[in-house]
Amino acid sequence: MQFFDETIKYLNSFSTYMGTIEWQDYAEIVIIAVLLYYIFKWVHNTRAWSLLKGLAVILIFLIIANVFHMDTILWISGNVLQFAVIAFIVVLQPELRKALEVLGKSNFFGSFSIFGQQINSREITEDSIREIVKACSQMSWVRTGALIVIENKESLARIDETGIKIDAEITSQLLINIFEKNTPLHDGAVTIRGNRVSAATCYLDLTKSQYVSKELGTRHRAGIGVSEEADCVAIIVSEETGKIAVAHDGQLERNLTEESLRQYLTSTLTTPEEGEDSNQGKKRRRRKS
Repeated sequence: MQFFDETIKYLNSFSTYMGTIEWQDYAEIVIIAVLLYYIFKWVHNTRAWSLLKGLAVILIFLIIANVFHMDTILWISGNVLQFAVIAFIVVLQPELRKALEVLGKSNFFGSFSIFGQQINSREITEDSIREIVKACSQMSWVRTGALIVIENKESLARIDETGIKIDAEITSQLLINIFEKNTPLHDGAVTIRGNRVSAATCYLDLTKSQYVSKELGTRHRAGIGVSEEADCVAIIVSEETGKIAVAHDGQLERNLTEESLRQYLTSTLTTPEEGEDSNQGKKRRRRKS
């Protein structure tokens, strides 16, 4: 194929090109290397990794076909590969969408007020955290299933629209009553914005991660899923075991006690001025778990 012929020709004249390389070229090499590193790191955790291994096998086959001048195979592959890029994008559409969302959530645009979501004014207080922890602890004791999603730096308005608007002050009694079995609002998730219970019976998409334990049920998978899609903290109380788990940034921490849950929420949702130092809170949480 022409690509391989040009590559061999370039390698033969590599010493000639070395004398023309400037500092901008070295900068480009570093930038491309960093981009490739993060692309491969992202690919390794998605379905694209399996597809990439399949493409590597096809590439090796095409190299062999080129060496032995199998012109018919090369002609067929050359025509088919014209549509391969489009097919690749269609197959990996969910993964590409998530990658763009992660890029959008990065702090790169955080300093530009036009892109900021200005949610800090609604930051949750220690009193609200205390009420949430108290409710989770009591529901854990009687094994009442619960799923509470707490907004952090990204709005959960889209999720609120799937449920019933509440807009009430956070109290442990309210949360317990919402998740009480056989009540109209117990099915689904509760969202919390700032220091208000925003909505109940909200619908959440389940995680599509292949690394989630098979023993986890729908409530845990929904909690992980919403933490992957938005900057939030999801608290899950298991109806079967009564154990408390927390999902944040796609990661699940299980078997939290009342105290470790309080420390987790404080270190994750509050600033050092209002709560405790974030690094100290995380260290204590790790010692507990």
